[in-house]
Amino acid sequence: MTLTRRLWLLGALVPTLATLLALVIAGQLFRYDLERSLDRALLAQAAVESVSLFDGPDQEVHLHMAVSPLVDQVRPFAPQGYLYGPDGALVMRYPPLPESAQHEERLVPGEPGAEPALSTRRDSDGSRWREVLVNVRSPHGERFALRLSASLGQVDGSVGTYYRMAFSLAAVTGLLLLGVQTLQARRLARRLDAMTGHLGKLREGDFSHAPAEDRGGDEIGELRAVLAEVTQRLRGAREAQERLIADAAHELRTPLSLMRTSMDLALRRERGPEELRASLREARTEVERLAVLAGRMLDLAAVGRGTWDRKKGDLAEVVARAVEGARAEAERRGLLIRLEAQGPAEASFDAGGLRQAVDNLLANALKFSPEGGEIRVRLSREAQAFRVSVADDGPGIPATARDAVFAPFHRVPDTAHGRPGVGLGLAIVREVATRHGGRAYVADGVEGRGAEVVLEVPVFAGPA
Repeated sequence: MTLTRRLWLLGALVPTLATLLALVIAGQLFRYDLERSLDRALLAQAAVESVSLFDGPDQEVHLHMAVSPLVDQVRPFAPQGYLYGPDGALVMRYPPLPESAQHEERLVPGEPGAEPALSTRRDSDGSRWREVLVNVRSPHGERFALRLSASLGQVDGSVGTYYRMAFSLAAVTGLLLLGVQTLQARRLARRLDAMTGHLGKLREGDFSHAPAEDRGGDEIGELRAVLAEVTQRLRGAREAQERLIADAAHELRTPLSLMRTSMDLALRRERGPEELRASLREARTEVERLAVLAGRMLDLAAVGRGTWDRKKGDLAEVVARAVEGARAEAERRGLLIRLEAQGPAEASFDAGGLRQAVDNLLANALKFSPEGGEIRVRLSREAQAFRVSVADDGPGIPATARDAVFAPFHRVPDTAHGRPGVGLGLAIVREVATRHGGRAYVADGVEGRGAEVVLEVPVFAGPA
């Protein structure tokens, strides 16, 4: 079912039918109330007539409604009155019948004092009448029957007028609802069609455009905002992927070119064993470089896609093990590593990922620290996060490159010259921090006086 038909059904047809049903029920209740009011009026009139039937001169029987000064004004809606004698013959009638009219109607009076009897009568022409019958005893002990009859035509007319007006208003309301729902359906359909078209572009791999502008402040507007954010992230991810592929291709091309050049020179003419060994050593060096590059790229892919096993543990223990693992290399280079940690650091983290990130921070500090320098590792708690910082006495990181150093294959030209590496260590650090719901950054400091790289991990685990 389309959106337009659903809105027609639920927003126009169902409310209109429900309204009609409510109006029909209200009409029946209205009719019932009018008929009960008519019954009360008949009973009141019968009560008045029954006690004054014989108060005329010489106790002559009579109907007061026939001698009322307002008889002409009340005749259109006044009830008809019938008085039957002891033998059941009609004694008196209001309004009176013409003399030419013949009637054979008879009604034998019952026992006086019984409850008034209410009933409904339908004539041959279809008109309905509401009647009340009261048995009365005269002062001479004779029994009479008083019957008052009021037409239900006014009740039927009032109810009919109510139904005509109510159904007309219901029809107008239904048409208005149908029009409103049609406009609403078209508006919603345009908004949803815009997002559907945008999703089709995303499925085809087109992340270049944001979804169409939507100024609605409802759930569809929120959905559009989320879709725009997802599109932006997908575009950023694709750009990062393309940049990573381009950088990886560039990094792979250099050792491959050197290997091919070395082999071409070795094959160009006859060479002695020493020259061939030198060429093979150069090729082996480049192969090792390719192996390191491939391993680091696999590490980066594993960090981004691997399964995380978060468990509660002591982060201080992980940092201490990483420092102990780096001490041998530090002593070989004449460096001192100093660890500052204040007691246990209980948190929920992936031990393997955090250890790899801390190892990368230490390796980066070992690579850039001068001989005789000091590497300072500090573990502290800041609000709801643990802060692992590694500071060295190397050349530092320029302020303009403090965010770029975390990009894959990025290396600071002035400081990375002559030092081994492929520019993936800090990228892995940031990926690990992001997967833990934390962050990695370069702390502010004086340029040229070392660098301090910080890894923050939340105390309480968030979504990976």
